Amino acid sequence: MTDPVAERLTALRERYPDVDVVAVTKGFGPWAVEAAVAAGCGAIGENYAQELLAERETLERLQPEVHFIGRLQSNKIRQLAGLVDVWESVDRRSLVAELGKRAPGARILVQVDTTGEAGKGGCPPDEVPELVESARAAGLRPIGLMTVGPTGGTPEDARPGFRLVRSLVDELGLEVCSMGMSGDADVAVDEGATQLRIGTGLFGPRPPKD
Repeated sequence: MTDPVAERLTALRERYPDVDVVAVTKGFGPWAVEAAVAAGCGAIGENYAQELLAERETLERLQPEVHFIGRLQSNKIRQLAGLVDVWESVDRRSLVAELGKRAPGARILVQVDTTGEAGKGGCPPDEVPELVESARAAGLRPIGLMTVGPTGGTPEDARPGFRLVRSLVDELGLEVCSMGMSGDADVAVDEGATQLRIGTGLFGPRPPKD
């Protein structure tokens, strides 16, 4: 019997051979971590601190690289330090300061706000260079930038924002350009993404919330 997660991961790697895939387990639970690692995906992304902590035993046993990709609150960093390998949603100085204290030397991505949507998070594009420098001064390792495309609309609507983030990655001499999810991956890769965050494209539709 074929493994659907492994099949989907293989298809993604064939379609985007030069791009890393982070398997997003939001809403799926520990079984998705098990399935992704078994399929050969080495990086797991989680949006919520509570769900990540619920997956702790599985993550510590399987040892994938763990990315925190959701809105990050300073008061959650202490709980997650030691479990997270890459903090992908750093968008303000208070997070830089707390990470510098709780997770010195941590790898981070600065999140760029390319949509202006309330509640999505992200640093204004013109403030990104300063935040990257602040992170370095705090002893962190800013390895790249990330962004989230607009809610609704078409994948093409994400293109201008993705292009802007790629230009900032190049301007700042960074390595990682994390943008694109299951619905807009083609556009993201076309605009220079080096990393995709894929959930439903690997695991199927998310189960309804209780």
